[in-house]
Amino acid sequence: MSSELKVAVVGCGQIADGHAGEIQKLSNAKLVAVCDLEPLMAEQLAVRFGVPAHYSDLERLLSREKPDVLHICTPPASHLPLAKAALSAGCHLYVEKPLALTHAQTEELLAAARSAGRELTIGHTYRYDPPAEELRRRIAAGDLGEVLHVESWYGYNLDGPFGKVLMRSPDHWVHRLPGKLFHNNIDHLLSKVVELLPDEEPLIQAFGWRQNADRVFGDARDELLDELRVLIRGRHVSAYATFTSNVKPVAHWQRVCGSKATVHADFQSRTLAFEQGPTLPSAIGRLAAGFAQSWQYARSAAHNVGRFAANDYHYFAGLRALIGKFYDSISNGGPAPISHSEIAKTSRMMDEIFRQTAEAR
Repeated sequence: MSSELKVAVVGCGQIADGHAGEIQKLSNAKLVAVCDLEPLMAEQLAVRFGVPAHYSDLERLLSREKPDVLHICTPPASHLPLAKAALSAGCHLYVEKPLALTHAQTEELLAAARSAGRELTIGHTYRYDPPAEELRRRIAAGDLGEVLHVESWYGYNLDGPFGKVLMRSPDHWVHRLPGKLFHNNIDHLLSKVVELLPDEEPLIQAFGWRQNADRVFGDARDELLDELRVLIRGRHVSAYATFTSNVKPVAHWQRVCGSKATVHADFQSRTLAFEQGPTLPSAIGRLAAGFAQSWQYARSAAHNVGRFAANDYHYFAGLRALIGKFYDSISNGGPAPISHSEIAKTSRMMDEIFRQTAEAR
């Protein structure tokens, strides 16, 4: 393999733009081709990013271009067959979330990658957003003490561009997923918990419902649950996970509670703040604690301004970091940025959540 990785993308929908843009920012990779069943989609992506070749047939792309890495950005039902074809052609794989439709399929794909001797990662991009990277450093430094509890919150806007498309058509591919709307989103919710939860099979209690149950379509849209609450209990670490499509403003955050301190990471504002409580007596301590926490948010905001001024404040910062780490693991033979065991644990938890919430539909 040359020092520059040849990369291709299959699936030229919305997220493919992010992949193409971030791949092209890396010095050790070249985007050589894109592919989509709809030829016009592939052509448009190729034109927008100056990609030299575009295809409507993946087998032809793999045969002609012989990429080192394939990014799979198609709907989840196609991930397993496309990934197997790419592994047979010798490709390493970056697969958008969810990796597959079920835990059994996830295990099958992970086993296929190991058998082929190829690297594989999944699009858990928020694991490498700046707040997550800083949080990981602070935990490793012992600033939180022993991690005891994790809260993960992920808001979704059904009135946003993707949400409107989903609710406009009962034939949208999301309605055919086993976990429907949850299936396409809660990887982002659970992956932050899994990283801090050592138990392979924690106790899970999940509750799902449709907030606006009085709104009836008479088709598959009536089965789409839009609120999810999950209680997770391991031997030493517990967690709450919340997915909401109705709470405003739409928020995305993580709180980690430790034996020394609690920290709040906000993925919307990209801020990190410790909640250590009063350090001075009585009312003065409560007043001072508020100022101390405000100072932490101000410092995070100032850091973001500095990154913006240095042209280093990007929407897809986590995506670029994950891709970069994945490519480095391929070139240098190091560990993949997200382990197979964590990918498998996330999919196992998702299966259990979908099993428990299916009755609510």
